[in-house]
Amino acid sequence: MVRLKFSIELGYTILDESCDFLFNIHPALTESQHVVSETVTISQPVEQHLFVQKDDGTRWLKIRGNNGPLVVRYDGVVEIRHTVAQPAALEETPVVDLPMDLFCYIYPSRYCESDRFQALANHEFGEMSPGYNRVVAIRDWVNKRTKFTSGSSGASTSALDTLTDHVGVCRDFAHLMIATCRALNMPARFVSGIDYGADPAMGPSDFHAYVEVFLSCRWYLFDPSGVSPTMGLLRLGTGRDAADVSFANIFGAATSAIPVITIEAIEDPQHGLVLPVHQANALSTAGAPESLFTAADEAADMPSHI
Repeated sequence: MVRLKFSIELGYTILDESCDFLFNIHPALTESQHVVSETVTISQPVEQHLFVQKDDGTRWLKIRGNNGPLVVRYDGVVEIRHTVAQPAALEETPVVDLPMDLFCYIYPSRYCESDRFQALANHEFGEMSPGYNRVVAIRDWVNKRTKFTSGSSGASTSALDTLTDHVGVCRDFAHLMIATCRALNMPARFVSGIDYGADPAMGPSDFHAYVEVFLSCRWYLFDPSGVSPTMGLLRLGTGRDAADVSFANIFGAATSAIPVITIEAIEDPQHGLVLPVHQANALSTAGAPESLFTAADEAADMPSHI
């Protein structure tokens, strides 16, 4: 088990009389991610409205701020238990066996134009045996052909742009990998969060983006940017691409400061707490959707005819 202590501080200056905000800075509530403690501090006396998405545990904080400075800070401690699998045992799921609520993770989305990647994906990976190793090959291909360059992309940069420009930040690596996986009919989705274990030479801690691919009835973790070990990934939001899980949506006139993020791992071997490290095993922190089991139960209950 991994225990991470972290903080996120966001600063704004509201230019209008008021401004509405929708934040995704709370850790998601999942079967594998448990919040030990948390505190939200807001510099203005505003009402807080917290919502939880039932399907993936993503949490949203909605507030209305008033003219002037606004500082929103989250402090928390989270424990993450990983499901570990042998890579050779993980298989791709035929489209006909996918539950309907996973089809959105195969279709094209705003930043992941998977319909434009089919010829490329089949040329590069179509002859490989389906399974975990093919996903790893896609991850490594994205990593090798793309240079991590801060400030090299913007809000409109898509997977096609990253494919052409060969540069990007973590969200661009994620979009390129997702688009390629979807072009091969593998459900793939975008996860926003923060991470522990990145090289300090890369600078201060920041928000991070990574990928989950659906294999053998679970979502498995991949970080095509190679910034941190998958054991050190903490989930905030889950969606089709970055458009679904921005850490802050601003509805009104406001300027923003650079986010200030800190994170540390707490090691306590006597209580099973270990530091995140790179490893060869496949890791998962999200299981199959309930609809998969519901469909299987319904199929088992249906009468058969000879």
